Amino acid sequence: MGENLALNLADHGYGVAVYNRTSSKVDDFLTGPGKDTGIIGSPSIEDLIGHLEPPRRILVMVKAGTAVDAVIEEMAPLLERGDILIDGGNSHYRDTIRRHSEVEAKGLLYVGMGVSGGQEGARHGPSLMPGGSQGAWEHLRDMLQAISAKVADGTPCADWIGPDGSGHFVKMVHNAIEYADMQLIAEAYHLMRTGLGMSHDAMANVFSEWDKGPLESFLIQITGEILAYADADGQPLVTKIVDAAGQKGTGRWTVEEALDLGSPVPLFGEAVFARSLSGLLDQRRLAAGVLEGPSGSLQVRTDRFLPAIHDALYASKIVSYAQGFSVLREASLANSWELDYGRIALLWRQGCIIRAAFLEDITSAFRAEPGLTSLLLDPGFRERLASAQDNWRLVVAQAAIAGVPVPAYATALSFYDGYRSERLPANLIQAQRDYFGAHTYKRTDKEGTFHTEWL
Repeated sequence: MGENLALNLADHGYGVAVYNRTSSKVDDFLTGPGKDTGIIGSPSIEDLIGHLEPPRRILVMVKAGTAVDAVIEEMAPLLERGDILIDGGNSHYRDTIRRHSEVEAKGLLYVGMGVSGGQEGARHGPSLMPGGSQGAWEHLRDMLQAISAKVADGTPCADWIGPDGSGHFVKMVHNAIEYADMQLIAEAYHLMRTGLGMSHDAMANVFSEWDKGPLESFLIQITGEILAYADADGQPLVTKIVDAAGQKGTGRWTVEEALDLGSPVPLFGEAVFARSLSGLLDQRRLAAGVLEGPSGSLQVRTDRFLPAIHDALYASKIVSYAQGFSVLREASLANSWELDYGRIALLWRQGCIIRAAFLEDITSAFRAEPGLTSLLLDPGFRERLASAQDNWRLVVAQAAIAGVPVPAYATALSFYDGYRSERLPANLIQAQRDYFGAHTYKRTDKEGTFHTEWL
């Protein structure tokens, strides 16, 4: 990511100096991809800083955690008032808030910047989500917007998010949506492969077709390409990959923060736990031989069921984004960030991993109603959910009958049904809490707080 961002900056006419504590990495870069680019290699941090003109703009791309603190501790004494430190890694936003305060106390400016798009995006146009010291933006705007991805009308996918840790918070939620999107797509793949017995070439064609319609997105596109990719022996490579998905923590962080904020994100939690379950390889292999259940074969016609899977995926995707933007809203209120949700959706339209056509519809929804509390209440998305929900329910029901796990589809549907319920059974839960713990309750017919001696 760091190498490719350096090359991207050089491509756009910016003078770039690079440093790595392992000097051989700098040498390899300058004799390889960085050759003849004008990028300067520095043997030390002192030398790196010496090449930069005030206000110095230093982009730090290291592993989140103590490594970021170590770099700040080493660099800060060498910098001058007004110099800018930019953390472009996946730091926890609470760490960014702390660092922002500490760095500003030294007279420096600090930016926590979400960077999405992977290595390819970094090289040719990422989505950038900077936040922190407001005074830094005037020195970063032209540079970051030049190297960022662009939407069709040329609008850059890089804009100021807000104060202290807001940029990294937005990137964290982006990643949680990414977790959910990937799980939803994986469940479609599972239904096709296990439930319908489709070949990988046939599945690749389905995803390729879906990428031409409402589901158009980067993840749908690459899924079709992955399923079509054959190994040296002609067999689909994906079938030889161990079914255990890794994770770096941003999805879990989002769920933890949502819990603190009181913002329900069960779909994100399910996506995180699905990866955790996939990691129980030995236990699953043992259970597969002893636990009873249906065969996994869907007793349906493929040509009729594929549109149902499409609709289940699309409806669940709407729920995913609705939960993501609800978390952003609660965090913005709690931290006084005043986030622009429509603009955030536009930043994700190109360059990032979750880029998708319908993000433009999300931007339109928030432009039409800036105070929108949930995307589920937007008229356009309401209509789409109403149109898709019969097929959505059919998929969840048929999957349960066949024994094909679709935790994300089922969780998204349960959230939708819960959200649209005027009355939920939480009254019984509150009565139970009052029974065993005297936690009190409120009544529908009287004002005030009550407790009952239930015995």
